[in-house]
Amino acid sequence: MKKEQKRKILFYGILAGALLLFAACAAHLAPYDPYEQNLELSLLPPSAAHWMGTDRYGRDLFSRILSGARVSIFSALLVVAASALIGTLAGIFSGWLEGKTDTVLMQISDIFLAFPGMVFAIAFSGVLQSGMTGAVVSLILVSWPKYARLARNRVLALKHMPFIAAARLTGNGTWKMIGRHILPNLAGQTIVTAVLDIGTMMLEIAGLSFLGLGAEAPSAEWGAMMSNGRSMLQTAPWVILAPGLAIFLTVLVCNLLGEAVRKTVDQG
Repeated sequence: MKKEQKRKILFYGILAGALLLFAACAAHLAPYDPYEQNLELSLLPPSAAHWMGTDRYGRDLFSRILSGARVSIFSALLVVAASALIGTLAGIFSGWLEGKTDTVLMQISDIFLAFPGMVFAIAFSGVLQSGMTGAVVSLILVSWPKYARLARNRVLALKHMPFIAAARLTGNGTWKMIGRHILPNLAGQTIVTAVLDIGTMMLEIAGLSFLGLGAEAPSAEWGAMMSNGRSMLQTAPWVILAPGLAIFLTVLVCNLLGEAVRKTVDQG
């Protein structure tokens, strides 16, 4: 069973790595300039020349999908990495120090967790009004509490265990105990949560852009592309289906990878 899970992780990891490679090399892989407009080529259906067709401005959709991968994927990775880092550090100190520090941090996290994250993200993005940067910051602000809760609960369980007491007796300071004993025991659950969160963050970034609170024109972000093409669903469906398919496949790969990692960690 473990070998099967490892094979799945390897397979989905290769797919995820390929997506990252495509995103990183989008400028070199795109057959056309993703921002070059040519109204004579407006709304062409998929063909050998334009694999995914063109949009209302005659821009090649395949080139824009590749260019948008860099924005969508790396923005989601940035949100997850920052949320995991901030939340884990907050949770460690909350659980380790307890007392007033724990009370204040957990009450703050309770406020964020009391409402759907997307609602808070929309509110923050609307206040910030700074395009993609605002969307990323908003999602970080609403995503860190779950990592803080996860880390805090784990720290509270670990800090009273015999090996921590033994580490104290040997003269290890707080930072050394956290680095040597706490963080390694948090890593598994945090990584699983983070990997599973990538797809969610990608959907939420696309959602904010779809609502006009994320990427701004002419940025080739997948959610913004879907928003711009929603009025042409019946007349030129490829304009909205192309970025929708890109989001679906990317989120699917991320979720399958996260699920494989979770099962492997659960099996020890």
